[in-house]
Amino acid sequence: MPQLIIKGVKLEQVRAISKALVDELQQIVDCPRDYFTLEVPDTSYVFDGELVTVNPLIQVNWFDRGQAVQDRVAAAITRHLQQAGYAHVELFFLPLAEAGYYENGVHY
Repeated sequence: MPQLIIKGVKLEQVRAISKALVDELQQIVDCPRDYFTLEVPDTSYVFDGELVTVNPLIQVNWFDRGQAVQDRVAAAITRHLQQAGYAHVELFFLPLAEAGYYENGVHY
């Protein structure tokens, strides 16, 4: 945890930025590298019967770390994707309740 679900970005581009991105996020969030998960689902978007491309949309599932940390994480993700060539980036955070997150059958 945290989990980033990255849509609208090519897998190879996520692979290219993944190390630097996680390096920075690890410092901001202050948790081990192996807590991070980057998921790149194979997603298709349709508008008016046609396949279309969309701007990157990143969903961040995590335990809430406060607005200041969230703002820094959002800025870092946006910057890395903009440097990869995506001018417009959208993202949103889904805070998870620790009592609702289980690891090996035990909640946090």
